[in-house]
Amino acid sequence: MLVSPRRLLAISLASTGLMTSADAITASNAEAAFGALQQWYDPSIGLWIPNTGWWSLTVIADLAAIDTTVRIKSIPLFANTYARAQKYNLQMQKNVGTNWLPETFYGHHWPFFPPGWPIPSPIRTNGFLNDYYDDEGWWALAWIAAYDITMDRAYLSTAKSIFEDMKAAYGTTPCGGIWWDKANTYVNAIANELFLDVAAHLANRATEKSYYLSWAKKQWAWFQKSGMINAQHTINDGLDINTCENNGGTVWSYNQGVILGGLSELTRATKDNSYTVTAKQIADAAIAALTDANGVLHDPCEPDCGADGVFARNLEILQKASPEARYASFLDTNANSIWETDRQGNELSVVWSGPYVAPANASTQSSAMDALIAALAT
Repeated sequence: MLVSPRRLLAISLASTGLMTSADAITASNAEAAFGALQQWYDPSIGLWIPNTGWWSLTVIADLAAIDTTVRIKSIPLFANTYARAQKYNLQMQKNVGTNWLPETFYGHHWPFFPPGWPIPSPIRTNGFLNDYYDDEGWWALAWIAAYDITMDRAYLSTAKSIFEDMKAAYGTTPCGGIWWDKANTYVNAIANELFLDVAAHLANRATEKSYYLSWAKKQWAWFQKSGMINAQHTINDGLDINTCENNGGTVWSYNQGVILGGLSELTRATKDNSYTVTAKQIADAAIAALTDANGVLHDPCEPDCGADGVFARNLEILQKASPEARYASFLDTNANSIWETDRQGNELSVVWSGPYVAPANASTQSSAMDALIAALAT
C-alpha cells in the first residue's frame, strides 16, 4: 500500500512522541476523506454536485495548508474551479422556512436543472455573485483560502470584488448592517457575520489594510449592538425587520462559528485582544448549548442539514490565535466521533455522534472534514 509523505511524517512524529498516535490516524483519515469528497466533483463545471462550491473549496484549502500531498493536488483544482464555476454560477431561490431553516427552491446550476423546474431568466454568468449575500460571502472566504495556499492574486482580487458587492448593501436595511438577499426580505446573522469576516480577512492580506479594517470595525460595532447576540452569549438567526429586534430564531452552529473567525482576524489586524475575549465567550456558550453529553456538536435540524463543520473550522482559527485545552479537546472529540461512528468507508455523514445516515454527499463530507482538519491542525 502506498503511504503519503504526510502519513509517513505523522507516523514518524508519533514514534518520537512529538505527535500522538491519534494525530497520526487523523492525518491519514483526512487524506482518505479528501479522496472520497472528490467523487462528487464535476471538473467540467468546477463544482461539487450537489453544489457545495464554497464549502468544499475552503475545506480543501484548509487541508492543503497542513498536508503537502493535498496541497499539490489543490493548486490545479482551484484553477479549474475558478475558470469554470463562474460560468455556471449558482441560480437559486431561497426562503426562510420552519425553524429559521433556509429552504432552497432551486439550488441547481445551469444547464443542470431538474426536468420541469423553472429556469431563471436571464441565466446569470457573472462570476461569483448571485442574489444572496451569504452565498457571496462564502465564495469570498473560499477564494481567500485559495489565495493563502497559492498566493495567486487573482483569487484575492475576486474576494475583493465580492466584498464590494456586499458593501453596496450596507446601511440599506431599516436596522443597519446588510440584507440577507437582494430582494430585501430579511436581515440575518450569517450574511452580516460573513461581511465582517471577509472584511477582517482582507485587512490581513490586501494592501488596502486600513480600508478593510475600517469596514470590519464598523460592521462589528453594529453587529455587537444589533441584538442578535442574546443574553446567553449565543447568536440567534436574525432580526425582525419591523422592530429591528432579535427574532428569537434558531441558534445555528454556523452562526456561532463564522463570528469566531471574524473576531480572530480582527485581533490579528489590530493586536486588540478584546475581540478574542468576546470570541471565546461566544465559543464557550455555543459548545455548552449545542453539544450532547459526550461533547459532540449537533444542530437542531439533523439529519436534514450539515453545517456543523463551519463552527469547527472557525474554532480552529480561534484556537490557533489563542489556544485553549478545552477547544483542542472539543475538536478531538468530534473528529474521533465522526471517524468511529459517522462513517461508511471514507464517506462521512451528517450526525457526528452516529449512526451513519445514508447517503453521504459533498455537503456532509465537507462539513465533517472541517472537524477532522481542525483537530489535525490544532
